[in-house]
Amino acid sequence: MKIAISTDGDFVSPHFGRCPNFTIVEVDNSKIISREVIANPGHHPGFLPEFFDNMGVSCIIAGGAGTRAQALFAEKQIQVIVGVSGRVDDVLEKLLKGELKGGESLCSHDAGKGHGMEKNECEHHGK
Repeated sequence: MKIAISTDGDFVSPHFGRCPNFTIVEVDNSKIISREVIANPGHHPGFLPEFFDNMGVSCIIAGGAGTRAQALFAEKQIQVIVGVSGRVDDVLEKLLKGELKGGESLCSHDAGKGHGMEKNECEHHGK
């Protein structure tokens, strides 16, 4: 499974689309097999869901994302986990242990509750 984490330095960024970078991690059998940091390629409606779908990303992790963005990711069958904060390394450790839980969006947008986005745990952890 391939995961995209909104990244600002060593930390999860509070807003998915406006982060400076993304940490792209490929996980297999609860182990990280590749990891790279890429610059945010742009923030306009519909672009990032298409971009990450083309990369084979199946889960995004961020402090927050707007409901429209979450719906566009859902159309691509890309799981969205918001309400995550802290160091990227700590978040990855929790993910690999199956302990990563999201919550309310940390940005000013609605987190998507009530819009088919009730699940805030990565259902694919460790795969």
